[in-house]
Amino acid sequence: MTPPVIAVVGPTATGKSDLALALAARWTAEIVNADAMQLYRGMDIGTAKLPLEQRLGIPHHQLDVLDVRDDASVAAYQHDARAAVDAINARAHRVVVVGGSGLYLRALLDELDFPGTEPAVRAVLEARAAAEGAAALHAELAARDPAAAIAIPVANERRVIRALEVIELTGRPFTATMPSYTYAVPAVQIGLQMPLEELDARIGRRVDRMWSAGLVAEVRALADRGLRAGRTASRAVGYAEVLALLDGHCGEEAARQAVATNTRRLARRQLKWFRRDPRVTWLDARAEDLVEQAVAVISAADGVGAG
Repeated sequence: MTPPVIAVVGPTATGKSDLALALAARWTAEIVNADAMQLYRGMDIGTAKLPLEQRLGIPHHQLDVLDVRDDASVAAYQHDARAAVDAINARAHRVVVVGGSGLYLRALLDELDFPGTEPAVRAVLEARAAAEGAAALHAELAARDPAAAIAIPVANERRVIRALEVIELTGRPFTATMPSYTYAVPAVQIGLQMPLEELDARIGRRVDRMWSAGLVAEVRALADRGLRAGRTASRAVGYAEVLALLDGHCGEEAARQAVATNTRRLARRQLKWFRRDPRVTWLDARAEDLVEQAVAVISAADGVGAG
């Protein structure tokens, strides 16, 4: 019998990648990425992507599969990530999924079908966004589907447009297309959390490390490869703010502070998203015996020992 997928979830900067590595090393496992921005080649420093030499020789999937000019698609990710899971299971290896992109994770694990698209409706919404601004469309979304407006930030114009498109096509709120929490791919989910003040401090230190590691140079190189043309990648936290710096819209310290502030906001949205899922077992990311606690949760879900 195939054991359930191990999913390590939660807000950014809680140590998900380190725990996923430790768990993958414990079992004969391979890792599947569920961070939408880590799909992009070259977006390394700003996404805290683990360098190859730090992956302990453990195969990683759904990393570096898109060019920064490409639009990320949840439906495409669902297809490709599930194919990766099937291939790993066929090798009789365990699957560890790790990431903080909640919709991508649910697309992989849950019974989730995506409504179709209608180019004419999409074109009208895109023209409105260009003429009226993303805030106007987000206000309309708030009126028509308040829960979706809470989940989708105003800066994510592409998802705002998609939500309004689904409402137009189905006549139902966008959130109504989200199913109950029912696994299509059985999993055990471990969420990492810590007090917000400590998480905020950790995010500040992470941004400092990213700056020292060359985030500005990374974004400049990606801009030369067409980052500004990528509707998804160019809006990523850490990249949008540095693009504004490179375009002369702010100074370096303002850009740096904006990255920290927006990362903290992202962490809160992620936490709200995952806390809605009753299947997540939450652990304190600061615990000295974190790995042992996670192994106990997984072993209980397996119904057998961890060996």
